[in-house]
Amino acid sequence: MQPAQKKFLIRFVVALGAFYLLVAIQPVNDRVVVPFTELLVRVSTVLLAALGERTQSFGTIIQSPAFAVDVKNGCNGIEAALLLVAAMLAFPAPAKQRMLGIVAGLALIQGVNLFRIVSLFWLGVHHRDVFELFHAAVWQTALILLAVGIFLAWSRRAGGGGRAEASG
Repeated sequence: MQPAQKKFLIRFVVALGAFYLLVAIQPVNDRVVVPFTELLVRVSTVLLAALGERTQSFGTIIQSPAFAVDVKNGCNGIEAALLLVAAMLAFPAPAKQRMLGIVAGLALIQGVNLFRIVSLFWLGVHHRDVFELFHAAVWQTALILLAVGIFLAWSRRAGGGGRAEASG
């Protein structure tokens, strides 16, 4: 392993660990993570209503006469977002490229996560037999792969043939 690769890996692991510790702190969870999840639930409820589903939201719960889900940590896209941000911060690229990549990447992850929540609720209402498969296997894997794919695509552009600034 090259020294630059070791440096990236160490920075990535430290940043990811710090982010996970941060969101595990109860006040951060209560004041940031839960309100963010409640926002996702409200937006998802609006999108489901646009699709003709009779839904209501209460905190982190989406319910209809036929089905209900509670969007918990792990289903709010934060883990995929933290993975992406840690990788982008660890990568040696100019600060402007990092920030643009983070903003665009987070927007894409959360857009796909909204689609995920809506599609899972729809599956729960109309095809409950495959809900758990899509919830636990398909969408969890897809969201993490999306974060990795965004990072790989961004890092190719951000690397710029050696023009990247060392992060420090």
